[in-house]
Amino acid sequence: MRFFTQRRHFRDLSEQEVLALAISSEEDDARIYRSYAEMLRPDYPDTAKIFDGMATEEDGHRQRLIELHRKRFGEVIPLIRREHVAGYYARRPIWLVENLGIERIREEAEAMERDAEHFYLTAAQRTQDAETRKLLGDLAAAEAGHQVTAGDLQDEHLTEGARETEERKSHRQFVLTWVQPGLAGLMDGSVSTLAPIFATAFATQDTWTTFLVGLAASVGAGISMGFTEAASDDGELSGRGSPWKRGIASGVMTTLGGLGHALPYLIPDFWTATFIAFAVVFVELWAIAWIQNKYMETPFLRATFQVVVGGALVFAAGALIGSG
Repeated sequence: MRFFTQRRHFRDLSEQEVLALAISSEEDDARIYRSYAEMLRPDYPDTAKIFDGMATEEDGHRQRLIELHRKRFGEVIPLIRREHVAGYYARRPIWLVENLGIERIREEAEAMERDAEHFYLTAAQRTQDAETRKLLGDLAAAEAGHQVTAGDLQDEHLTEGARETEERKSHRQFVLTWVQPGLAGLMDGSVSTLAPIFATAFATQDTWTTFLVGLAASVGAGISMGFTEAASDDGELSGRGSPWKRGIASGVMTTLGGLGHALPYLIPDFWTATFIAFAVVFVELWAIAWIQNKYMETPFLRATFQVVVGGALVFAAGALIGSG
């Protein structure tokens, strides 16, 4: 409970503290926009210009607020920040946003402005003091103005051609960093574990033993695929993105691909577990074909033939070896 008592409620802040809070918030937002711009500049220079302009706007508003504070309260601005005020809107850390797509980053920036505008409007409605009400209303109008400015900057810097180019590049980066290694992992986990799992199943007809073999094969393959993907290419020359992102995508999907048809063997009845595992394998193989068609632009019939026929051959090999 002590943590909560250390935070002030907005209703308890003085007009000077409200103004100081607005100043620090504008400064934080400007730094966030500059961080977005710096992060996006190498790959998305047009969108980076938008965030540069928004940061400049935030600087201008902050300067106006400082001048107002100097006029009303003097030179010393109290140190009060978002985290000091209970219920005040928060900003996501940069490292949580930088891994999102470019459209998601744009949406995050729009949400930042909407949150600030809504907060100031709500605060203005709650105060009975005329000067405070005007102050908060001006801040709300300033945040609304930021949204208009963002739209103007987007029209200026982000032409239709530039947006299409950035969207294509963002889609390609998403495919290279997440889809391609994830698909490779899903194919490896789904297909390569068919033989050991079903060989064990038909050889022992023991569901628990089959599950343990499937679990070991899936986890082992996931770890192996993840480290192999991460170590094979640092992404600097190939442009495939962070090796750790690719390694996580490959490792997780490999494990899931194998676990899909291993988990049914938690069911004690052998034939019930086996028929459910058959159904899971069928869904897995069609899912792989669908992903290849949607993201890798592989013709659906060719993708289906490659995946289904390949999976059937591996499954047959495991069943025959187990039955023998």
